[in-house]
Amino acid sequence: MSKSKLEYIWLDGTKPTQGLRSKTKIVRDFGGTLEECPIWCFDGSSTEQAPGGSSDCLLKPVAIFPDPARSSAYLVMSEVLNPDGSVHESNGRATIEDDDDDFWFGFEQEYFLWDSETNRPLGFPPGGYPAPQGPYYCSVGANRAFGRELVEEHLDLCLEAGLNVEGINAEVATGQWEFQVFAKGAKRAGDETWVARYLLERTAEKYNLWINWHCKPLGDTDWNGSGMHANFSNNVLRTCGSKDTYEKICGAFKPRIKEHIAVYGADNHMRLTGKHETQSIDKFSFGVSDRGASIRIPVATVQNGWKGWLEDRRPASNADPYKVAAEIIRTVKSV
Repeated sequence: MSKSKLEYIWLDGTKPTQGLRSKTKIVRDFGGTLEECPIWCFDGSSTEQAPGGSSDCLLKPVAIFPDPARSSAYLVMSEVLNPDGSVHESNGRATIEDDDDDFWFGFEQEYFLWDSETNRPLGFPPGGYPAPQGPYYCSVGANRAFGRELVEEHLDLCLEAGLNVEGINAEVATGQWEFQVFAKGAKRAGDETWVARYLLERTAEKYNLWINWHCKPLGDTDWNGSGMHANFSNNVLRTCGSKDTYEKICGAFKPRIKEHIAVYGADNHMRLTGKHETQSIDKFSFGVSDRGASIRIPVATVQNGWKGWLEDRRPASNADPYKVAAEIIRTVKSV
């Protein structure tokens, strides 16, 4: 009788930024399908999701991937439900209104590799700063690119797990990197981004590093923050061929600044200052190839006859991709 490890992964109730949790279930004669994964439970009183006197929460499997780092193992992304099967308040995935997968999303996930010993980004000298940012973006060389071994290992693990990671690159600050995830369907895009985050966190453990998802971990300095730019399209954007349609959709975001910023990540005011390729948090703008705008219209979309996608540059690196996608879908559907 064969045995397999199912690593159930879920989002906890920590506020303002949810964290990842996981635990392993051993099952017998497992065929590797999502339908075989049973609903499981956990102690919600230990994850900020339930009181101690009524602590059970349910884990509903929603996506499964082979775990490339463990033998006979699978990664099971799960939604959190209340004991009666209703949606838990911490469950951002359930807020997505995209049942037909008309919406496609590509998330550009930035992050810092953080040195546990110095409590600073990897590559920063103790108590000081490296040379100003500029030479680190897409860099090569031991004096510019820090943590490549970990980043490459993470990329390989994601690909082996079947995640649709489309690329990686070193970012503008020392120790800052990015990976990109694309999927057809908002829920799938969120699932794969969260599992990729999980694999990154777990891989960093053996390097004695941790992943800093904060959008501005270096505070009020002249170092870029970290974002999670959300590239998105639906059938209208992919096929309309109309500048006017694009401008109407972009314009629909302006009166809903507060609704979007509310789910675009904690402390985002520290990052969205109008500097470092951002628009101010309380303003809205859009433009072709404008990385200082709230929403960038990619030049490739224009060159393709106004058929393509848009990029919302406001989501922070610590935002929940489920909630970001849900809010973008609501706004686009309002046009």
